[in-house]
Amino acid sequence: MNIQEITKKFDKEILAMSEERDVISLKVSRDDLAKVSTVLVNEHKLPLSLLFGTDNRKENGTFGVHVIFSLDAQKKWLKISAEVPSGDPQYLSLTATIMATHWYERYLRDMFGVTPTGHPDLRRLVHHENIPENTHPLQKDFQWNAKLEKANVEYPMHHVSGEGIFEIPVGPIHAGIIEPGHFRFNVAGERILTLEGKLFFTHKGVEKLLEGKTVNDALPFVERISGDASAAHALAYCEAVEKICGCAVPKRAQMLRAILTECERITMHIHDLANIGGMGTGYSFIAANGFRIKEQMMRLSQDVCGNRFWRGLIVPGGMKKDISQETLEKIQKVANSAWKEMDRIVAIALDSEGFLDRLQYTGELPTESAQAFGAVGLPARASMIERDVRKDHPYASFAEFPIEIITKKSHDVFARYRMRAKEIEQSLILIDTLVSKIAKGDICEKCIARDGFALGAVESWRGEILCALEIKNGVIERCYPRDPSFCNWALFGIMGPGNIVPDFPLINKSLNLSYSGNDL
Repeated sequence: MNIQEITKKFDKEILAMSEERDVISLKVSRDDLAKVSTVLVNEHKLPLSLLFGTDNRKENGTFGVHVIFSLDAQKKWLKISAEVPSGDPQYLSLTATIMATHWYERYLRDMFGVTPTGHPDLRRLVHHENIPENTHPLQKDFQWNAKLEKANVEYPMHHVSGEGIFEIPVGPIHAGIIEPGHFRFNVAGERILTLEGKLFFTHKGVEKLLEGKTVNDALPFVERISGDASAAHALAYCEAVEKICGCAVPKRAQMLRAILTECERITMHIHDLANIGGMGTGYSFIAANGFRIKEQMMRLSQDVCGNRFWRGLIVPGGMKKDISQETLEKIQKVANSAWKEMDRIVAIALDSEGFLDRLQYTGELPTESAQAFGAVGLPARASMIERDVRKDHPYASFAEFPIEIITKKSHDVFARYRMRAKEIEQSLILIDTLVSKIAKGDICEKCIARDGFALGAVESWRGEILCALEIKNGVIERCYPRDPSFCNWALFGIMGPGNIVPDFPLINKSLNLSYSGNDL
């Protein structure tokens, strides 16, 4: 569906329309927001990519509710906005007809105090038990350093009753070094009947901390949203900044950015191949060797970036420093060598019937469920959803050097495992091409801050990162860097039931979602 068809179909509902760069903005009334959005998703199959709020009370006494759809064919974004009066902060919920909005709307209510009426589950998503009610940190008059009284607000979990039904609570504090997350199983024997996750135990207040900062001062906060996706988050943010500022990033910098983010992908995919295979199934040979091989990539990052997290080189306008041809060839050599060794380990694993028995038919995610919940990234592609920002909204050098998009049919842990191997192969092909054809010239263009709104989009190794950025009076008015984990954590409610309890760590590792990236 193109924009001409959309404007014709909703001629009566559209109150205003504008287009800037790759974002087409439509304004509708709060009464029509759910109606328009539902038609776009359910009838015209537009992917819902984002829902976020803004506090505009100082300007016009309203809150803004903004829904972003992807116009993949046009490589553009469609932004549908509605104003909600501060004296009556509510609108008709989208979740009743668009399941993908269910967490977004709960988040909106927690952070802005805007209520989606008719939402089937209005339990507090972020604040849980310990934050006082009617506390909304993203309202402009909330101070980032406010001292809050500790509350004791009930958070009821879902239950299943019946003879032989038991509950198993897991977390939020775990035996390992992972961040906190609570998972509640209702089981009959070892068979999972329902699985519910409760996250957001370590809210950092990133969005509030970004308010009022210059684009350069905000970058270190964005880079640290999720340490294992530092380069991808930085690039999504910088893309948004550069669109607003009209900054033309030099070709060499674009190619270097693609190399860095694909190195980050290879690093983490090797980690996951080791973690799923070894820690998820007990096949420790895979973990011992895989983590050793991953270390080669992390030491490579130390050599290139000065740290182990592919962090610090991507800045607004391009690159902080150049990468020499000698170093580029080292990247090429180390990455190919690491995969050559890891590929042999994976081949040994996939030759084991016991190993395959654990992966096949475990944690299945049907295509219909992935679409309904708004799944993104590798888990979505493993369920036959062919979406990848590198293709649909190309950034860096992906328009000139496209990458093959891999999908799988089996929808299970086995599909997600094999996909990581195939994606590494594609990343290596791209790196080899970019190193051999790297452009010469400048690596950074000065970005002069301007006011405006833009979306930055990057396909991280975990999935689609979107950064919605508004600059006003030269500083950040609103920045929402949405990690793919926010879209995919809720998938466990679909993937868990029908499996046995010992399969949960395996299913969990097959997604490898970020607690930190989820909980801004």
